[in-house]
Amino acid sequence: MNKIEIPIYDPRPEIEALRPEIEAAIRRVLESGRFILGPEVEAFEEEVAEYLGVRHAVGLNSGTDALVIGLRALGVGPGDEVITTPFTFFATAEAISLVGAKPVFVDIDPRTFNIDPKLIPAALSERTRAIVPVHLYGQAADMDPILAIAKEHGLKVLEDTAQAFGGEYKGQKLGTIGDAGAFSFFPTKNLGGIGDGGLIATNDDGVAEMARMLRAHGAKKKYHNEMIGYNSRLDAIQAAILRIKLPHIDAWNEARRRLAGTYNELFRDVAGVVTPYEAPYAKHVYHQYTVRITGGRRDDVRQKLAEAGIGTMVYYPIPVHQLPVYGYQAGSFPEAERAAQEALSLPIWPFLDFGIPTQVRRVLLSVSQA
Repeated sequence: MNKIEIPIYDPRPEIEALRPEIEAAIRRVLESGRFILGPEVEAFEEEVAEYLGVRHAVGLNSGTDALVIGLRALGVGPGDEVITTPFTFFATAEAISLVGAKPVFVDIDPRTFNIDPKLIPAALSERTRAIVPVHLYGQAADMDPILAIAKEHGLKVLEDTAQAFGGEYKGQKLGTIGDAGAFSFFPTKNLGGIGDGGLIATNDDGVAEMARMLRAHGAKKKYHNEMIGYNSRLDAIQAAILRIKLPHIDAWNEARRRLAGTYNELFRDVAGVVTPYEAPYAKHVYHQYTVRITGGRRDDVRQKLAEAGIGTMVYYPIPVHQLPVYGYQAGSFPEAERAAQEALSLPIWPFLDFGIPTQVRRVLLSVSQA
């Protein structure tokens, strides 16, 4: 195997920059004896709600749980259909299936990798209950037409914001535009913990109350369970660490944006490389810096980068609709399938050396001229 010297993501510099504060926060939790929910989680919920500009933030065990609980809190259940994208992490569709609903896929806009709102009306049926747009790679889905469709047909909108914390759509924070937003704090995310964690953001009091019940076995009061729920409570240590990181998220996202701009300039003259499109309505936060490698050369390019010690990832090599659990035929959603063959994510994180994009460019040039 090739020795990867430049990983696609490295969380260690972020931790090192805040190590004294993080270690103090962990000690504070250990000394408190309150390890699940409690004051640290409550404080984080208040702080993140203020940052996002919403009435409620409900801390959960993971981003996947945020999707599942978000759907149930919005009234989605067995027999319903939910519109979403086939080009996303499996959890988006999986959550829809887990609540007993059916994911109905709509192809993507090839520029943004996000669901194409123009194609949604043709996918609607009398069973459609909700739309789950995904803000993929940190780029906002086009929310205005999605919301207009939802309003016309009486649908709920749950934003999958797992990859886009701090991103914006027309100046409004992602995850706060629909009826609710689902977030992930997996360690590699723009705002990440040191384990799993998730959150639901909403301005709807009823949705927030339902989410709080569902995360605690369907009970408002212990031992007074009113419905079948989940054990999905945010750990206090994760909340304490996220509280330390939250004040830095805007600066870190800006660093990602500067790195993306550097990549864009360096790749401008590299044949066969299509740089990310930033929609005019979006403030892209580049959870991933994802290019398209055209001409069927993506895997060759990835191998050459690995030989040079540069890590990459393919998000996602198989569109969700073609996974065995859903099993659509090839050609069902051609743009998603083409993206799966061309997309390549390159190293990006806030502390990445700005010289790295130049190294990547050299490899890409050598491949394009071969």
